[in-house]
Amino acid sequence: MARIRRRGDTGASRNFVTRNQAIRKLQISLPDFRKLCIWKGIYPREPRSKKKVSKSSTASTTFYYHKDIQYLLHEPLLQKFRDTKALEKKISKALGRGDVKDAARLDSNAARPEKTGKPNYTLDHVVRERYPTFVDALRDLDDCLSMLFLFANLPSTSTVPAKMIARCERLCLEFQHYLIISRSLTKSFLSIKGIYYQANIQGEEVLWLVPYKFTQRVVGDIDFRIMGTFIEFYMTLLGFINFRLYTSIGLKYPPKFDLVKDENAAELGAFTLEGRTLVGGEEQKQLEEITHRPDPKIQAAVNKVVKTLTSGEANGNETDVAAEEEEEDQSGALDKFEPAAPGGDILLQPSAVGSGQGALFSKFTFYLSRETPRQPLEFILKAFGCKRVGWDATLGDGAFTTNELDPSITHQIVDRPVVQAVTTEEGDGEDNQTSQKLTQNQRVPGRIYVQPQWVWDSFNDGELKEAHLYAPGASLPPHLSPFVKNVQGAYDPTIPLEEQQPENEALDADSDAEVEDADADETAEGMDIAGEDNDEDDEDDDAEDNEDVDADEDEDEEEGDEAAQRQQELEAEMTGTSLNSKKVNAKTKAKAEARKALTKKSREEAEDLERAKGMLSKKKRKLFEQMQYTNNKKSAVDEKLRGKRRRLEKEQEKAKKASA
Repeated sequence: MARIRRRGDTGASRNFVTRNQAIRKLQISLPDFRKLCIWKGIYPREPRSKKKVSKSSTASTTFYYHKDIQYLLHEPLLQKFRDTKALEKKISKALGRGDVKDAARLDSNAARPEKTGKPNYTLDHVVRERYPTFVDALRDLDDCLSMLFLFANLPSTSTVPAKMIARCERLCLEFQHYLIISRSLTKSFLSIKGIYYQANIQGEEVLWLVPYKFTQRVVGDIDFRIMGTFIEFYMTLLGFINFRLYTSIGLKYPPKFDLVKDENAAELGAFTLEGRTLVGGEEQKQLEEITHRPDPKIQAAVNKVVKTLTSGEANGNETDVAAEEEEEDQSGALDKFEPAAPGGDILLQPSAVGSGQGALFSKFTFYLSRETPRQPLEFILKAFGCKRVGWDATLGDGAFTTNELDPSITHQIVDRPVVQAVTTEEGDGEDNQTSQKLTQNQRVPGRIYVQPQWVWDSFNDGELKEAHLYAPGASLPPHLSPFVKNVQGAYDPTIPLEEQQPENEALDADSDAEVEDADADETAEGMDIAGEDNDEDDEDDDAEDNEDVDADEDEDEEEGDEAAQRQQELEAEMTGTSLNSKKVNAKTKAKAEARKALTKKSREEAEDLERAKGMLSKKKRKLFEQMQYTNNKKSAVDEKLRGKRRRLEKEQEKAKKASA
């Protein structure tokens, strides 16, 4: 006889359990159950038929796989949660009896992460379970870095303790040091949300977002307990990854951390790296550890030159320095290895690229003005080879130099518009902190002044951009995302408008331009007529005496025009053509013919496409129509962007003509 199966013991109802059932089975509280599911990577599931799983119940219920809950029964963290719950019960009972000393003794044994920063459990075994290989951990590093950088910029509250923020910041700075040493940073983009970074770590592309250093306002509609649970796991994960990355390039982990420098906002400068890769780099150690002290004689000479030189001489010196740099580059050309005898082996020639894009800023010394974002600029410049980055003392410790007039500085990054200094004796000018009150003759000669976007655009394109395009106060070129790939037919702001717009858009643009020109001519004629009327109203008595002479001249001109008109009508009758056809411009006729040919071509293509669609199945035809809809939508957006650019260029041309 077959075994009798009871309803609800087999099928979908057996494979799923509700959240309340799972909590009762694990014998833990709801917050602990949420923590456990987040750390172990277990998420709610949606069954195909809720009616079968919930046994005809219509209540909104959260379901989990039964096998996932069975897997959680063997988790060592369950015992930690139960011990914590038992200790809290003992403390509450002692307080209920009035035994304060016993309650204080028990409370000292309890783990208080918000006070000590050390819970009574570790998540090391969870990280090893979820990521069997190191590559798996790198693939899941995007969300980890974004969350840790976010918490590193948050203010400390009761839900976000200060020790957690400090731990997140330290882990992020350690990770940035690895990117600087390994030259793994590849791309970056300044967006509204923050700064996007991309790095290639052991063949894996990692992308994360870093918020700007603004004062964060913590709102109450965010559940920081859930986010704190993720952060607790991500801190353990990034600690493992940093250890593996440091040891892979021969560095000691964790690096030495100077608490005094960190309190002085040194950030990256608060760490001292040690390892095999830095043993032979004596110059690098001296460059990072020894405080830079310029020669006092050179410094005095520079100060004297700054006070005396004019702006024209400063510009001349800049060109001289650029010429000297070119001569040095030519003089420092690499030697070629020639074969010793004819027909000999050809030796490998030395490469002038060196370490590639990672050494883009290695020959320069940068100084960051106090209004510029110091943290991202310092990180990017050092990640691309620059070892000498200085800034104002108010920005924090760890600078290569804090003297703005240091003669070794080659580039200075400023982010303020250049205005003339107020020289009135009364001193009635306002002290505008958002503008740089330096005249041209007060600039250091031979130094290049650029805006911060120059750094991002240079290393995204892999070459140094022209500095004059990013000069202080200049209108910057568009900052394009390096993560967007150019698609044929899409709008590209780097290409001239005539090279990228389709034929139909070009014809429409020309027709619109002709209409606008005609309207402008009509408006000008109307203005001339109005001006003539005003002039006639303001005529003097002397002009009234000459009315008869002017009237005779006008009559003669009208008679000449009428004669020419009659001659054209006679010629049109002789040839059998209309008078208006002769007035048609040849250019307008060519455009009309081109538009007609384009319309015919597009109509034929549409007919061919309809015939081809008829040969497809219903499923493929719907898919093709969806693709067409998406492409048409993108084309409409591109056309709108090109139209905006066309109008902007016309406005700029009109402004130039008006100014000229």
